[in-house]
Amino acid sequence: MLRHAARSIAAACAAAAVFAPVASAQKYPEKPIRLIVPFPPGGNIDITARTISPGLSEMLGVALVVENRGGASGTIGVDLTAKAPPDGYTLVVGSTGTITGAPSLYPKLPYNPVRDLAAISMVNDVPLVIVVHPALRARNMKELIALAKQQPGRMTMGSPGAGSTNHLAGEVFQLATGAQFTHVPYKGSGPALVDLMGGQIDLIFDQLTASIGYIRSGKLRAIGITQTTRSSQVPDIPTLLEQGCKGCEANTFTGLFAPGATPKAIIDRLADVTAKVIASKAVQDRFTSMGAEPKSNTPEEFTQFVRNDIARWAKVIKEAGIKLE
Repeated sequence: MLRHAARSIAAACAAAAVFAPVASAQKYPEKPIRLIVPFPPGGNIDITARTISPGLSEMLGVALVVENRGGASGTIGVDLTAKAPPDGYTLVVGSTGTITGAPSLYPKLPYNPVRDLAAISMVNDVPLVIVVHPALRARNMKELIALAKQQPGRMTMGSPGAGSTNHLAGEVFQLATGAQFTHVPYKGSGPALVDLMGGQIDLIFDQLTASIGYIRSGKLRAIGITQTTRSSQVPDIPTLLEQGCKGCEANTFTGLFAPGATPKAIIDRLADVTAKVIASKAVQDRFTSMGAEPKSNTPEEFTQFVRNDIARWAKVIKEAGIKLE
């Protein structure tokens, strides 16, 4: 009798363990959600997070708290999310640098983007633009390359951090053109832009979303854009391709991720809400005005995209011989 009772209790506990995540997912969300931005304020990832967070908060019915946790080229904030409880209350805005470039750059990366994170949905896709201080004696790509070759390594190229998409785009550009810059990594795009406008560095490969306002105001000069066609928002900026730089195309995707073991019901709920927010006119207009292409997809589609993009950047990084500790 006692053995039978013990077996019944064990079975009940096992069933409770199985169904607890489902029950939790059905009630989700019941409290505020942390949205980690793994960079300081002012850059593309931060702008993206703050564009979608009001809509997500409204549709989910709870507060969405944007939390900037910069450092180590964004990997600290992503690792924090990867190791958070898989309950849907800690999310991160991941991007090309932290999700698909990092695995090939850092031999000791503390997280596996495919295993330790659950892809929810893409949010947008953003081209990069070469921006320089207006006082720099270069108004196009040809003049920039000529200036760099006069004093190899003298010109300084800022970035949000070693291994960021911005850094990788700059390395690819140097390989393709023969220009040589000295890389100056920052703890985010915002601080790098401040120094660029202050004349402390010469140029940045930056996401168009973060730089477009400074370009329009004349605080920065755009040399070229990294996508294959001109942006409808700044049509006077020529592409690097039309200026003769083949293979210099680069972009940054941004998307939402949760800890890897988060229940599928929660991931699907977040993906559905994200798609509706991205489809809203307010978000569409905001992203488009900044030169970003709004995008959403299913968790399965986004997971496959991540796998493919990891392979793509692995090839670029190997060919460029880029190595980081």
